[in-house]
This record gives sequence, structure tokens and C-alpha cells, in this order.
Amino acid sequence: MSHPIASDAVHALLPALRATIREAAALALPFYKAGGQTGARVWSKSGGSPVTEADVAVDTFLKVRLSAMLPRAAWLSEETSDNPVRLEADLVWIVDPIDGTRAFMSGHPDWSIAVALLSGGHPILGFVHAPVTDTFYEAAAGLGATRNGQTIAASDHAAVEGARVTGPKPMMDRLARGAGSAGTRADLVAVERVPSLALRVVRVAEGSIDVGLVSPNARDWDLAGADLILREAGGTVCDLKGHPTTYNRPDPVHGELVAVSRGLRDGVVAAMGQL
Repeated sequence: MSHPIASDAVHALLPALRATIREAAALALPFYKAGGQTGARVWSKSGGSPVTEADVAVDTFLKVRLSAMLPRAAWLSEETSDNPVRLEADLVWIVDPIDGTRAFMSGHPDWSIAVALLSGGHPILGFVHAPVTDTFYEAAAGLGATRNGQTIAASDHAAVEGARVTGPKPMMDRLARGAGSAGTRADLVAVERVPSLALRVVRVAEGSIDVGLVSPNARDWDLAGADLILREAGGTVCDLKGHPTTYNRPDPVHGELVAVSRGLRDGVVAAMGQL
């Protein structure tokens, strides 16, 4: 197992990482057609989910560039075959080259490039870049979170009642029932579902959404970078028992999760348990 990376070495990576992610976005954007179908070639992966030539181009570019920045870091991404060497590595890049591929394909603006660096299984750097709006979220462990260089913070809304919530409708219905009383449903403010899971989480971090609900089968690459951004902004991604998300396990798949501010976590977790 490699030695942990020093914090000053992490901070030294930041400018090059920003530039690299922007270069990656420039590879994808020519294939994106706002409000229309992508010009990229599209095919289906073994599980049936779509992949485009833009996903593969961004993945290949980032693997080369990020591996050159930190040669001893292992790699886990949506579009690269999994290599179990990552399980023994202290440093691991976790990358989703295009999070929200279906949105990208259909001309919806909410897709992103998500990058995290793990040390000892915990994210220490997190980046989520939305190329269409040129919005760049980032965090380094212990240094807070920013959007386009400005500090962000999760909402201070403290009650499930009246919370701005996005996610799958069945989970929103469960939250409304569980947070209600005497057989009535809590009144939630439904926010249009954000197709990129990474963007859903960072919008909780910036305070524009109070609760982001996550259906089962999210992967590490959907979450790790955004999770750190939310933690640094005063929130958490946790399971329905309130346990924080863990990364770089043999199977990088997650069950139902919630992305919330710390003040809302207990109320949301309790409500979601009321089946």
C-alpha cells in the first residue's frame, strides 16, 4: 500500500486539475446539441445503459492525464474495466466522464464531469463541472467547498416540512408520508429531478436544494467527488440509517441514499424509515 499524499501536494494539484477537467469538457461539448439529439455515436453497454463516443473520449483523456499527475494512484471509472489493484491502493482516482449520459444525449443541460481523489478510502479532492453552464464545483478536504471560486454552504432549513426536494417520485412520496403526522403528508417543495446525480448532490451543497434523494444502484463515480463537496459545505451523503457513504469497496454500488444538510439529516432519515 502506498503512503498517504501530503496536503500541500494535494493543493499543488488543483490548478492543473481544473485545467484538465476543462480540457475534457472541450472534448465533449462539440457532441452536445442543446434541446436535440447528440451527434455522437451511441451504443449500449452490457447492462443496457447507453454510452457515447464522448464518454469514451473524455474517459481516455482523463485516465492519461490524471495518471500522469499521480502515477501511483489507482483508477476507477464508469467507462474503464475495473482493476482490483485499486483495492490495495491508498490513492485512487474515481471518475465519471459524463454523469448524466442520457441528459447529454437528449440535449438537456444537466450533465457533468465528476472527478474525485481518494486517500485511504475517503475523498480528499472533489470536482463536479457542468460544461453547458460552465459551472465548476470543487472541494479539498478541510478547505471548504466552492462554486466558480465562491464559497458555498448547504441550506440551514431545519424541517422536512417545506423542504425543497428532488429525486425519484416513489422516494419523495415516502419522505412526505414519513414526515407527516396523523395520517397527513408533509408538504414538500418538489424540485425538477436533476439527471446528473453529481449535480443533484452539489446543488444540495450550494443550498439551492434541501434534500436530494438517490435510488439504489448509484456507483462510486456518481457520488465521490460530489460527496466531498457536500461534506465541505455542511452536509452529508448517507444511507437510510444515517451512515456516511464509503468508497472503493470491491463492489462500488450503493443502496438508497439521501444528500442533505447536517441539520436535516436526522429528520429525513427518520422519515424515510417510515415505510
